[in-house]
Amino acid sequence: MRVPGSVLVFFGLLALAVDAAAQFPDASTLKAGAARAPDLVFPTETSTPSASDTPRMLIYKPEGPGPFPALVLQHQCGGLGNARWQNTSMLQWAKDAVARGYVALLLDSLGPRGVDTVCYGPKNDVTFATGVKDALQAAEHLRKFDFVDKSRIGHAGYSWGAMVATLASSKLWGSSLAPGERFAASVAFYPGCFTIRPKNLPEYEIARQDIDRPLLVLMGEEDNETPPGDCITRLEAAKKAGAPVAMHVYPKTTHCWDCRNLDGFAKTDVRGNRVTYRYDKAVTEDSAQRMFDFFEKSMPKKP
Repeated sequence: MRVPGSVLVFFGLLALAVDAAAQFPDASTLKAGAARAPDLVFPTETSTPSASDTPRMLIYKPEGPGPFPALVLQHQCGGLGNARWQNTSMLQWAKDAVARGYVALLLDSLGPRGVDTVCYGPKNDVTFATGVKDALQAAEHLRKFDFVDKSRIGHAGYSWGAMVATLASSKLWGSSLAPGERFAASVAFYPGCFTIRPKNLPEYEIARQDIDRPLLVLMGEEDNETPPGDCITRLEAAKKAGAPVAMHVYPKTTHCWDCRNLDGFAKTDVRGNRVTYRYDKAVTEDSAQRMFDFFEKSMPKKP
């Protein structure tokens, strides 16, 4: 039976579309997407955290010449705050890092670009590719300083920043968007392991099987904004494929458990779920200990 040419063309185009979806995103697509938003200008001066500080993009360092290990700290989808609200939890993470002997670059992917939130989707071209680029460029910026141990730079992300951390741990995303070296290790606090469906582009996964850098994922059992089950299924598959992934789920714990000034905050999330945050001091302290233990193990000091 002779198949009409139009049918052959249709199935040929369909095969190309399927193949494109399977390959999406590739390095060139990621670079093009990340380039839409202007690059950040990183701070060059250092600061010591104090109780009167407001969270803003700064480099905090311990006293002394170093070299110290360093962390890039990346915020949730609401950024570092605005005139009505300040993200004091992120400032506290910077203080904790310095107290434990780390340099901390508190990253701001939103404010310098005039964005108030990406909780309901990208704004001003700030996408996950932008976030990964920001984090990796921040790490490269830290390597300029003599007080930073250039081989011991890690990444800690929270919610939106945690999804960035998960993607930056992917060989494809990390190698495509890093201007130099990548992170030695990353910790992701309550990430969403969603399938992302951009407009006019194929869908892609946050948690990929090509994770090739040590990644610790911390989740809350009662988190219905970024449900842990989504991550567990995908990350277990990645682990079986050889990915260096560790996970922990806190019982009876919600999204944003470290957000003291958002205790009791309620909203409808991007997927239409009604969510409520509950601050948990004990979980916050335990997650901090797990994070720093993980970095000490994954980024050991050379003899």
